Amino acid sequence: MTSTVASPAPDGTTGQRRPFANRVPDRAFNVLSVVTLSIAALAILYPLYFIVIASVSDPGAVVGGRVWLLPQGFTLDGYERILGDAAIWRGFANSVLYTTVATAISVSLTLAGGYVLSRRDLPGRRTITFFLVITLFFDGGIIPRYLVVQDLGMLNTMWAVVLPGAVAIWNLIIARSFFEMTLPDELREAAQLDGAGDFRFFFTMAVPLAKSLIILLTMIYTVWNWNAFFEALIYLNDPDKYPLQLVLRNILIQSDIASTGNLTGDLESYAETQRIGELIKYGMIVFSTLPLLAAVPFLQKRFQKGALLGAVKN
Repeated sequence: MTSTVASPAPDGTTGQRRPFANRVPDRAFNVLSVVTLSIAALAILYPLYFIVIASVSDPGAVVGGRVWLLPQGFTLDGYERILGDAAIWRGFANSVLYTTVATAISVSLTLAGGYVLSRRDLPGRRTITFFLVITLFFDGGIIPRYLVVQDLGMLNTMWAVVLPGAVAIWNLIIARSFFEMTLPDELREAAQLDGAGDFRFFFTMAVPLAKSLIILLTMIYTVWNWNAFFEALIYLNDPDKYPLQLVLRNILIQSDIASTGNLTGDLESYAETQRIGELIKYGMIVFSTLPLLAAVPFLQKRFQKGALLGAVKN
């Protein structure tokens, strides 16, 4: 009498279906995961959606809680005021320039620094890394930074916004870990036997293999530099050089001051000023975040791949 043995499945199991009672916990976990992630996504996406519909709704309806899913009292007065201001377009151009230059410098320095720190034959490698990590916990402060920028003659220039925060140490550590896992010493030794020097190996081997890392660093630095305004607030005193975020901040402050100054005037003028101020507030948020939101769908796949760098060790 022969016995039948189930052949093993590709996943190592016997290929037999598990009893329904054993599959219930898995299904419950999947349902719970979907519900949890759906709630989290709704909590993240709805505020963004609310800002969009509030920017084209009557502020009275927004304050009264009547704006939930659709705009109420549709109006484009806020966007007309924003887009009609020449200072905003000038700030937009400045932000594009600052973000492009700063991101290019930051990515280049981070790649080069990460590669150098990944070399095990670098003298003082651990000491250099130690002092770099210290900066994650301690900072010299605003006044010493300002004095350094002043002594270097960078005040009221683009370089005061671009250079002081060019390299983020955490990104440098990510780049170092990536090169340690991706570029074995044997590969560099083989390249040296073929006559490739350190610079040639870096540009012809290391950089082409780091496409996912470059995309990740580009997205991180782009978002950071686009939203930055504190450096411009400290180091720039020429309004024509202000980035978009600082221009929008000043417009919002001026709007609040204008509405406060109208307290002694007629009520209709005060109400109109308040209405325009609320529309400008929501419209500025949409206007300043729209470029980044438009770029996310095109870089999402690369970002997901790059975000896993260093998660698994070979």
